[in-house]
Amino acid sequence: MNITIKKDRLIHSVNESLRAVASKTPLPILTTLKLFVSDQGLTVTGSDSDITIESFVPVEEEENQIIEINSLGEICLNARIFSEIIRKLPSDTIKIEVKDNFQTIIKSGKSEFKINGLDAINYPRLPSLENSKSYQLPTDLLKTIIRQTVYAVSTSETRPILTGVNWRVENEQLICGATDSHRLSKKTISFESSENINIIIPGKSLDEFSKLLSDDNEVVEISFTPNQILFKAKNILFYSRLLEGNYPDIERLIPIDRSTSLKLNTKDLLHAIDRASILARENRSNTVKLMTTVGSIEISSNTPEVGDVVEDVQLVQMNGDEVTISFNAKYMMDALKTVEGDEVEIHFTGTMRPFVLNGENDETLIQLILPVRTV
Repeated sequence: MNITIKKDRLIHSVNESLRAVASKTPLPILTTLKLFVSDQGLTVTGSDSDITIESFVPVEEEENQIIEINSLGEICLNARIFSEIIRKLPSDTIKIEVKDNFQTIIKSGKSEFKINGLDAINYPRLPSLENSKSYQLPTDLLKTIIRQTVYAVSTSETRPILTGVNWRVENEQLICGATDSHRLSKKTISFESSENINIIIPGKSLDEFSKLLSDDNEVVEISFTPNQILFKAKNILFYSRLLEGNYPDIERLIPIDRSTSLKLNTKDLLHAIDRASILARENRSNTVKLMTTVGSIEISSNTPEVGDVVEDVQLVQMNGDEVTISFNAKYMMDALKTVEGDEVEIHFTGTMRPFVLNGENDETLIQLILPVRTV
């Protein structure tokens, strides 16, 4: 293997694949990046066995040559060391040449490194998804789906199934749901498919993939088998294992009845809760209280050892009974940050019953938060 490549493109590709490299593993090969050179270009692969990221650099792009290939081949190089070397090299181009016994020479300007590589034949093989069905989603829509659901997954391994987002396809709808048993988010979009689908994607995988997506409106191709999913975007292949098990039926958790409905400016409410949480964070439950008053709501927090805060937020509209309810400030802020539009609707069914949030006239996103019992 012998190539000369533009430094910025190599760094970009390495940084993308580096996201999947295991930080701690008993398998030394998983601490490496695999570099594979074909006639078409360079593929950089990183994996921790749960997530695998392939980033591709073409020989040419928009009539600009990016790679000069002198010989094909592949090598595995220590991910941390290799990424640090290429970032600090002095020239705009980098030459990589693999010699006998996998010794790799990296040159740029007057700088030359010799590092020991590993045989790429020992690198884990990617799962085969050749016979799987493929679906497509626009990049911006996929990013929205992930942003509006992944925040609600559990970070505890006590119930591993809750660390994932449940994707279900039925009745030509894609329903994406996540819950950590204290809060819930459900996003529904139109989705053409002749068959029902029910998979659980690790929240960590979706979060990492979202960071790789560009802001252009490209289409992402999605393929999966019973235990693997593949997202294919421009110059990126992102593989992830799927979680096994039965996801809880979140539909039965969402209340249909409502005794009180509020409409408020989303940013005004978010900022008021954020200010109240300065004191709320000092108590273990991070509790903030909401109480309806004439024409407004009162957001308050009280921590005896520190102090208290009270702030009024103007109501846009209110229907139903007066309500006083306490909740975890972080859960509420996480939900409000994903609401699209200037106004948010909040629906209550009682002081100790879960309450529901959604954007104004937006039924595609439903978010639910359990209240906190206070004395």
